[in-house]
Amino acid sequence: MGVEWNPARSALVIVDVQNDYCHKEGSLAKQGLDVSMAEQMMPNLHRMIRACKEKNVPVIYIQTIHEDSTDSKTWVKRLKGKSQTDLCRKDTWGAEFFQLTPDEKEDVIVVKHRYSAFINTRFDSVLRAMEIETLLMAGVSTNICVESTARDGFMLDYDVLLLSDCTGAFTREAYDMSLKTINQFFGTVTSSEEILKSLDVKVPVGQA
Repeated sequence: MGVEWNPARSALVIVDVQNDYCHKEGSLAKQGLDVSMAEQMMPNLHRMIRACKEKNVPVIYIQTIHEDSTDSKTWVKRLKGKSQTDLCRKDTWGAEFFQLTPDEKEDVIVVKHRYSAFINTRFDSVLRAMEIETLLMAGVSTNICVESTARDGFMLDYDVLLLSDCTGAFTREAYDMSLKTINQFFGTVTSSEEILKSLDVKVPVGQA
């Protein structure tokens, strides 16, 4: 039995696929975090983007931008003394999208300053205006910004479908725990393969 969803009331939400989080020369990789899952998910994510555009499913890019004006004392304390002062800073290469180029005319970009895309942003307003009911969740990190956004989306009565092969974390343990939590409490874990099948989009064998 395939997953139930309505493409006409859904959007693909891509969270924080940015150089500092995903690139091997980005801020987190330089600090020793394993960003390989981000690289591995990209072919599946690109297929999802193409399919969504073909079927007129909106694509919404979530982009983290940090700057002094939004760095509260509480927010900075999350680092526990670690130095991440260069992470996704405004107007830097690290804040740019990783292997993705949003279409300025068709796609929506929502800038956020916290883990969840719903906190102090226009995200909810955009979704309501577009009459979106279901969020196809993708991006990084599965257990932090993706999960935070998925949780808040569920609390606001959106249906959440997490695309397991279009998301990545910095450890397999964190990834697995997040998928289990979301599937049990905040939505449904599925895959790009299942979604593409429901859209009647052909998936190359072994590539989804």
